[in-house]
Amino acid sequence: MRKKIVAGNWKMNLLKEEAQALTAELIGMIKDEESRPVNVILFPPFIYINALTQQANAETRISIGAQNCSDKLSGAYTGEVSAPMLASLGCKYVLVGHSERRSYYGETNQSCATKIDLALQNNISPIYCIGETLNERESGIHFDILKKQLEEGIFYLNKEDFSKCIIAYEPVWAIGTGKTASSDQAQEIHKFIRQTVAAKYGNETAENCSILYGGSCNDQNAKELFNLPDVDGGLIGGASLKSRSFTNIIKSLP
Repeated sequence: MRKKIVAGNWKMNLLKEEAQALTAELIGMIKDEESRPVNVILFPPFIYINALTQQANAETRISIGAQNCSDKLSGAYTGEVSAPMLASLGCKYVLVGHSERRSYYGETNQSCATKIDLALQNNISPIYCIGETLNERESGIHFDILKKQLEEGIFYLNKEDFSKCIIAYEPVWAIGTGKTASSDQAQEIHKFIRQTVAAKYGNETAENCSILYGGSCNDQNAKELFNLPDVDGGLIGGASLKSRSFTNIIKSLP
C-alpha cells in the first residue's frame, strides 16, 4: 500500500519565529488526524531545519525535509549544503529537481541523478520532481519530456533504491499562476507516470510508488485531486504557509 503524503514547500519564506509558530500550529492541528494514514512533510529553508527538526521530534506525524541538496559530497563549494550535512540534522526527505531549481539554476536530469544518489547514500528519501512547461504541453511533447526526466534522472536506480523514492508531478504551467490541471489532466499524467514506472520496474513497484501532484493545489481543489486513483497526495506551495489551509488540505486526503 503506497504512502499518502502532504508536503509543504515553504520556499524562501518566513522568518525563524514565524516558521516555529507555523510548525507549532500545525503540530496542534493535526493531532486530531492521528487516526488517518497521512505522512506530513515540511520543507523549510535550510537555516530552519535544525530548529524545526527538534521542534517536531516528538510529533511523529511531521517530518522535516530540505528543499535541495548539493550534487557534491564535500569540499570547496561555497554556499552549498551536502546530503551528509542534512542527514546529521535528522533530515528525512529532500526535494530534487524542483521546477524552480531547473528553471532558475539550470539543474539537469543528470545533476538530479547525482543528488538522488547522495541522498540515498545518507538515508534521505528523495522526492523527485518532474513536469512540463506550457510550451511543451501545447507542442504535444509533454509525455516525451516526462519520460525523459524519469529515464535520465531516476530510472538508473535498482528496484530497491527506487522504492525509497517519491515522484512529484509539477505542471510547470500551473505553478504560481493560479491555474490548475483539470482532474482529467492530472489523472492522465499520474497514470502515465505509474505506467512508465511499471514498464521499468514492474507492476508491484509501480503500485507502491507514491506520486504527488504539485501544481497550485489548495484547500478548495485538494479533495477532488486527492480522490483521483493515481494521485497519492500533494506537494503544496503557498497554501502550506497558512496552518488552517494546509490542515484542510491534509484532511482532504481520503
